[in-house]
Amino acid sequence: MAKLKTTYICSNCGYSSPKWYGQCPQCKEWNTLNEEIESKSSIAAVSSSSKTHNFSSVTPVTDITTDDELRYKTGIGEFDRVLGGGLVKGSVVLLSGDPGIGKSTLLMQACGTFADDKSVLYVSGEESAKQLKLRAERLSVNSSKLSVMTETDVETVCEYIKLNKPEVVMIDSIQTMSHNDIQSSPGSVTQVRECTNLLLRVGKALDIPIIIVGHVNKDGAIAGPKVMEHIVDAVLYFEGERNYAYRILRAVKNRFGSTNEIGVFEMNDIGLSEVENPSAALLSERNTNVSGNCISCVMEGSRPILAEVQSLVSTSGYGNAKRQSTGFDFNRLSLLLAVLEKRFGYRFSSMDTYLNIVGGLKLDEPAADLAVALALVSGLIDKNVPDDIVAIGEIGLSGEVRSVSRISARISEAARLGFGRCIVPRSCLKQIKTKVDIEVIGVRNLHEAIANIF
Repeated sequence: MAKLKTTYICSNCGYSSPKWYGQCPQCKEWNTLNEEIESKSSIAAVSSSSKTHNFSSVTPVTDITTDDELRYKTGIGEFDRVLGGGLVKGSVVLLSGDPGIGKSTLLMQACGTFADDKSVLYVSGEESAKQLKLRAERLSVNSSKLSVMTETDVETVCEYIKLNKPEVVMIDSIQTMSHNDIQSSPGSVTQVRECTNLLLRVGKALDIPIIIVGHVNKDGAIAGPKVMEHIVDAVLYFEGERNYAYRILRAVKNRFGSTNEIGVFEMNDIGLSEVENPSAALLSERNTNVSGNCISCVMEGSRPILAEVQSLVSTSGYGNAKRQSTGFDFNRLSLLLAVLEKRFGYRFSSMDTYLNIVGGLKLDEPAADLAVALALVSGLIDKNVPDDIVAIGEIGLSGEVRSVSRISARISEAARLGFGRCIVPRSCLKQIKTKVDIEVIGVRNLHEAIANIF
């Protein structure tokens, strides 16, 4: 019988140790070292097989051609946008998101388009074939070129891919896959790493694109070793609030496209539908003549999106004022409140302050600072910001309004949706090259912006 070896591997960074630690010595996270058992015979087999070298993969760069079609269209415009124009042949894409957010639905809808003229293999380790059939019927996916496989052994899956050579492969999910030579349970750091490596080698060798679904942990990060994100070609996050119908697909790594693009979807009875005009959708239920509201324009990749910022400021009934932020960085909110109180005399220290970005959006761009500050002041003095105003600008610690990028695209989007005035940093006025049907007001600091509104 093969002798077993016990190691402890950090689920956060992949650090390996022969003994257990409460805190990982490498990443300093607590309670992340998990016990893994591996066979010495399997390690020896791997090391012995590695002695045979194969140099067939070495090719002069002048002999490599790119004449063939490099990308497959998914048929979902928002998905293609995030991928950089489509799914690249031989690429491995990691799609992650919270449970129930719509990852499997998105992949099944993409399978419906792929299966029109390509052979597709959908591997599921979580659902039965009948469950997959029910989802396919709900999404109106019905093609003989779409094959489903309910299997958790990654070696069996790879052998099937080598023999049948499907043109597109979906793996749902990597946490359910297991390798027979590894003794640890499915979903462990070692299993996830080795299964991903095996799928990567098969996909690259046969020039087959593979989309892998990955689970996330309680912190929102992809479960498994961090090295998994390094070896794949693209890492996509599917985000959204449970109570909202909108979903956002965002790329945090993409070797074949930009990481700044996002795709916006809406979940409905027949699956995920594309939101081609997110600004209009997010502002469709906007309430007018209400204090504490202001519109900002942020850039998500090459797309300008208008977002509604809402604030509610009320007298605190407790010793310490309460602060709450949804869709906007809490530390950034605290900074803006400090600037308003210190530089301009608006007293928020005894007031409960709530901030919300409508539609489940998360604004992480500094260009939203001016709209947030104006919404906070509006909520404090109970005077509404005029409904035809869009505010764009970053606020510094001295209260100055700093310039932002792509100002022309932002102003054009505001004009297209019928807004009459746009407050921007004065330094950005010289960047406006195109003539737009909207009044552009340049301000140097927050005091000038407030004076133009209230």
